[in-house]
This record gives sequence, structure tokens and C-alpha cells, in this order.
Amino acid sequence: MEIGVAIYGLNGHQILGQLARHPNASLVATAGVNLDQLPESFRGDGAVRHYEYLTDMLNDDRVQLVSLCSPRRSDQAEDAIVSLMSGKHVYAEKPCAMTEPALDAILTAAQVSVKEFHEMAGTAFDQPYLAMRQTVASGVLGTVVQVFAQKSYPYHDRRPQDEEIDGGLVMQAGVHAARYVEHVAGQRIGEVEAIETRLGNPKQGGLRMAAAYMMQLENGGVASIVANYLNQPGMRRWGNEHLRIFGTEGMLESVDGGTQTRLVVGDEDRGEIDASGPAQDYFELFINHLTTGTDMPLTLEEELHPTRVVIRAKSAASRRGL
Repeated sequence: MEIGVAIYGLNGHQILGQLARHPNASLVATAGVNLDQLPESFRGDGAVRHYEYLTDMLNDDRVQLVSLCSPRRSDQAEDAIVSLMSGKHVYAEKPCAMTEPALDAILTAAQVSVKEFHEMAGTAFDQPYLAMRQTVASGVLGTVVQVFAQKSYPYHDRRPQDEEIDGGLVMQAGVHAARYVEHVAGQRIGEVEAIETRLGNPKQGGLRMAAAYMMQLENGGVASIVANYLNQPGMRRWGNEHLRIFGTEGMLESVDGGTQTRLVVGDEDRGEIDASGPAQDYFELFINHLTTGTDMPLTLEEELHPTRVVIRAKSAASRRGL
């Protein structure tokens, strides 16, 4: 069984690379895309139909799944709902919604349409985070009491000053760190507070340059996140990520953008964990789920809870008016 996939928009991490090498999915249509931005193989051999509008593309009966990187992230929840109600499965860039009512409306549409919805939520299934997830699940750390997560990207002039375009720092970057807490450290976030700043923004506009979150975990523990657009070229990595998980029996960390890990258990420094195994591509997991019926590694509620958390974090930060 092969899934006919359509893409809408290129505002984010569109799945063209995955499609080019996937045996059970192929690109059949595009909408809202400048064809000059597509690889040559997807442009004009007739196999891929190109539409101006999403609604026109949804009338193409070859389309079974729509991958959304909507031109404005604030419109993406409605784009997802329209696609689901048109009888298409949906795979959506993060954040898939920017308010809790919009997120709940997506879930309702998926239920009513009996179609599958997933966010591009594979953070915990890249290495070394997949190996860390497995290490935590083994119980070697004991009870997880505290988690620290960092997500740092570089600033560049293409970063939109309008958060409606990409979701803004707290939601589009911070959701990765929230997934570290929930999907890697295995701890569901309860309450969240956040503060953000425009300090360091070289332009006049709404771009927030840094944010800090404080969270109560449902197991009684605590967690904190820092997110910013302050990663420097000298890091030699696009993302400067850190993750430290502190338990009653041990500590596990990944630092410097995932290039180094360390596991300490009691008085034993076990050094690097083995993260040499293959990552699990989340889009591939979704396609396999559709074609073979294999389970996704997360329930939809587990998958989307970090998105719900960062929506609440943004609301908390916005109340401060900074």
C-alpha cells in the first residue's frame, strides 16, 4: 500500500526529504508552494499536481495525507481541520495550534472524520534522545525529581517579528524542550509559568529573544526550560541543546547539542551512553502506522501534551506584557 501525500506550504520542516526516500509514500500534489523552491524531481513530470490553494488540493482524490507547514502558523489549526474534514490524514508542523481551543478543535475533527492526525513530534526519537529515553525507562535513575532543558537557536534576519507566522520562540522552539521533559525524561508537566524578553532583538518588532519556564511535574518533581535565539556561530551547531535529568539514584545528561552524554549512577561514573542505534523518523512511523497498523510510540494525547504546555506557557508569559 502506498500513501499519496500532498504538501501545503514550506514554512517549516516540510517532509520532501523523507518522501524522496520512502518506499510507501509519494508526493502527488502541492499547494501554497513556490515551485522554484522544490527539488527538480518534484516540479514538472506530471506525477505531481500543483495547486494555488489548499482547498483546491483537497479535492484531489489521489491525496490521502496532507503535510502542513502553513504560511501562517496561526492559520494552521484551521487548515488541519479543513483537511481532516475533507477525508485526509494530517501531519502538521509545530506548533500545530496556537490556542487550546484550536488544539481541542483539531482533536475533535480527527475523531469526527475518523482520520489520523499527528504533529511533527519526533524530538525524542532522534539520537541521543532516543537512547536517553530508553535509559530513563530502564529505571536506572530511580525517581526523576528535577529536569533541566535548554533549546538555543541562532538569530538571523529571516526570523519573523510576527509570531503569527511561526508561533514564536516559546511555542515553536520551546516545544522541543517540553518534549525533552515529557517524552525523554518521562515526566508529565502539570503547571507551567513563563517569562520572555525582546532584549537583544536587533529590529523593532515582536520577536522574543529569550524565555524561561518553571514547571511543576505531576509526580511532584520540578523542571525548568531556557529557550533563546542566542546560539553563536562558534558553537558549530544549529541548535545548542542541553538536557539534564536528576533522579534519586542517578543523573543523565546530554550537552553541546547532543554531542556528549554522561550517565552517573551513585558513586559510579558510567560515562557516555550508547546512542549509536538508529533514530526513528516520526514521519516514517506515521506512514508505517497507516500502511501496516503498527502502533505509534506515543498516544495522541501524549504526543500533543507538550504543545498544550507551551501554549499555556505563552499565555502565562503574555500576561506579563513583556
